Amino acid sequence: MDTLKALSQQLAGGEVTSRSLVELALQKIGDRGGEGGRAFISVTPEAARADADRVDRLRAAGRPVSRFAGIPLAIKDLFDVAGQVTRAGSRVLQNCAPATADATVIARLRAAGFIFIGRTNMTEFAYSGLGLNPHYGTPLNPFDRRTGRIPGGSTSGGAVAVTDGMAAASIGTDTGGSCRIPAAFTGIVGFKPTASRLPREGVFPLSQTLDSVGPLAHSVGCCATLDAIMSGAEPHDLPDASLNNVRLLLPTTLVLADLDEVVARAFERALERLSRLGIEIVRQPLDELRRIPAINAAGGFAAAEAYAWHRSLLEGRAAEYDPRVASRLLKGRALTDTHLGELRKERAASIEAVNTAAGQFDALVMPTVPIIAPPLAAFESDAEYQRLNALVLRNPSLVNFLDRCAISVPIHDPGEPPAGLMLAGHHGADQQLLVLARAIERGA
Repeated sequence: MDTLKALSQQLAGGEVTSRSLVELALQKIGDRGGEGGRAFISVTPEAARADADRVDRLRAAGRPVSRFAGIPLAIKDLFDVAGQVTRAGSRVLQNCAPATADATVIARLRAAGFIFIGRTNMTEFAYSGLGLNPHYGTPLNPFDRRTGRIPGGSTSGGAVAVTDGMAAASIGTDTGGSCRIPAAFTGIVGFKPTASRLPREGVFPLSQTLDSVGPLAHSVGCCATLDAIMSGAEPHDLPDASLNNVRLLLPTTLVLADLDEVVARAFERALERLSRLGIEIVRQPLDELRRIPAINAAGGFAAAEAYAWHRSLLEGRAAEYDPRVASRLLKGRALTDTHLGELRKERAASIEAVNTAAGQFDALVMPTVPIIAPPLAAFESDAEYQRLNALVLRNPSLVNFLDRCAISVPIHDPGEPPAGLMLAGHHGADQQLLVLARAIERGA
């Protein structure tokens, strides 16, 4: 599907109907040779068709409708939708009562006229950056499907839904990279806002400290539109911006380690393009980054806060969990309130140190993920699963810990494996980051 702006113009001009967009999405989802059965946990075709027909009737009658009314969206299986069960990619929650109300961000998207096509697959309870799910299957990356590569996670189905035309965009969450990792692996845009900007009522938690709600879409402008609506603001086109006075800090500490050849080549080529656009890129150490993995070595906020939620379920139903997710959750048993208190102090100190060192720069720049999407066959051993999961999460999770906003934009050339460039802006400077990312997207 096209960008949200293009689709809204096509709908307004009568070039397409909402029903035709919904039918296209449903056709893609239902294609037996495609990934719909693994990308979605559940689909609501009749409700989507009814909503589309209602929007089309209003437009045909000349009634005022929202600019984006009738565009199909996919929703990660972490969000409450009235009348639907929020499984969080698990089996253990499948018999819970349906939600009685929409999550706040879902209600805002519904009010803006978007049509929800279905709930997308994900890593169980959002606790991995890889996107594997033994309960509902793992949707395959659009690149090199013959080999069978992972989509990235935890918003795995959401990324594949966008790349394969099953929805115009998708809504996900990001606790350590769960929007940006699958975006980088599949060649689309993923945005992680400053966590406190978007409400999380009605969103199943992983870590209340680190969770944020974000979109995955075809363009920076699409992400900006969805972010504005979910934050309660009126969406507007991002303004044009000059790149001549932009300064980016490329840390030479940690984030460039273990780059595979494909990502290294794409990243350096992207930096050359940014320099030609007038951006100053400064390479220098940022030693505080090296401390963050050590601070979180025992599991960090995610393990402690997730275990507190799952403790009672794990005591009686641990066998129903993905064993690899359960083992990560159980690390939280050893983390006491004292540990959490120390973590908060360490986090505050890290934020202050990085803000001081990087305050004169518009954003940090780094590869989103240091490797291209590995094949599913690489995860047969638990040891390799743990190694690759840590490597994939390494760069994006720094941003969550530092309480910043960030965006991943694709940098691969046609025919190459997807790779992403990540810009990490200052806390609360989401709009400035989106404007910068759009200017880079257009210029590069």
